[in-house]
Amino acid sequence: MSGAILFRDARIVCPAAGERRGDLLVVDGAIAPGETPADAHVIDCRGRILAPAIVDLGVGAIDRAACRAGGIVRVAPLPDQSPPLDEPGAVQRLALIGRPDLWIHPIAAATRGNAGADLAEMAVCLSAGARAVGTGRHWIADSGVMHRVLSYARDLDVVVMSHAEDAGLTGGAVATAGETATRLGLPAAPALAEALAVTRDLMLAEETGARLHLRQVTTAAAFALVRAAKARGVRVTCGITPAHLLLSDIAMSDFRTFAHLSPPLRDEGDRRAALAALADGTIDVLCSGHDPRGPEEKRLPFADSSVGAAGAATLLALGLGLVRDGIVTLERLFALLATAPARLLGLEAGTLAAGMPADLVLVDADAPWRIDADALPGIAGNTPFDGLPVQGRVAGLWKAGRAVG
Repeated sequence: MSGAILFRDARIVCPAAGERRGDLLVVDGAIAPGETPADAHVIDCRGRILAPAIVDLGVGAIDRAACRAGGIVRVAPLPDQSPPLDEPGAVQRLALIGRPDLWIHPIAAATRGNAGADLAEMAVCLSAGARAVGTGRHWIADSGVMHRVLSYARDLDVVVMSHAEDAGLTGGAVATAGETATRLGLPAAPALAEALAVTRDLMLAEETGARLHLRQVTTAAAFALVRAAKARGVRVTCGITPAHLLLSDIAMSDFRTFAHLSPPLRDEGDRRAALAALADGTIDVLCSGHDPRGPEEKRLPFADSSVGAAGAATLLALGLGLVRDGIVTLERLFALLATAPARLLGLEAGTLAAGMPADLVLVDADAPWRIDADALPGIAGNTPFDGLPVQGRVAGLWKAGRAVG
């Protein structure tokens, strides 16, 4: 046997090479040019989309079932796991548990215990398998510590992923200050908390020359800051989740704890600014923010419930909705989902170029379904999109040419 697979009659979408209708050959787990071996296994794609499988950047939990359903074959978990990813043993154990179907690329903690004080052993964690350094779900409030983190990361040539919200303003808040929070009587913080944190991190990144990735940017003021920093040549990228693109704080109006997220949902003006930032290229990465919570954490009063939502299984379908709405092209969608996150993590993945590992997702873009929190695969199904009709299902998934699922 040649170890060859021919994907026949596919709508092939590669963020690097563009879109074409035709065949794709995989030999020994890698994309291959040339003639198809006579004994190749043939998969008839029937005109469906064949694209790079998703690289999900910054997940809160490892969730194989949700990833399979969502077309995800690589994940980068946040450093505030249990135990924290601040020492090489924890990093190495996590990096090995998912293979061969789901490859895990840990984000090492920037500080010991993610406490924002003493620097962690970043270099040793990188040698153990970490692919980035991060602040986890929290901002490093001490500017001196963040300066040292960025300087050290610059010397290691590794990206720093920051959660940008000034904790001095957000402490105890569960919503963005505004009409909705006031009407519901919820503890709220001004959206300015994000812009303040982004400003500080951008200035330190510019001064140190470090690579900075702002894990989630969600406000008009912060997008303007990122846009201007990119124009100045600051080495900054940013991400967002579908929730902050498609939902505003109005989604919390019935005290629905599935909409209790971090960062909190913003007002409609910020949501529209997020769509504009996606369209003009300011946003680099579309991620799931997958952080599922069970009923014991969500069936509580809004202010007492845990932040987080399931996002892996719905990421692709919601992204395809952005394509149908004309916000992004299909090629750009897979750049946001696969190419850009792979590049940030230093992975040879995310495109369909010859020699790349055959991490592939086959997508039936027109398949209709309704998001049902009670039926979503994975650890838990708490999604703010419960009940939403969508289109697009994963019809097949391969990791290095090996079928997943």
